[in-house]
Amino acid sequence: MEANSLSERVRHAMARIDAAAQRIEAAANAPRPASGPGSDPELEARYAELQREAGEALQQIDRLIGTLER
Repeated sequence: MEANSLSERVRHAMARIDAAAQRIEAAANAPRPASGPGSDPELEARYAELQREAGEALQQIDRLIGTLER
């Protein structure tokens, strides 16, 4: 594989990662639905789990980017 092709693929991957991170950040900063009467505890638990998983994914992406920058 040519160096230019590899470089272009890395740039494209980095752009996609950046876009995904921005979407995740926007979702994380979006107002949460009010809890209280009529709230859904199961949905809230799933939401918390998804937030945890997104945080872990972002940490993995950050580590991967760190290895690409070396």
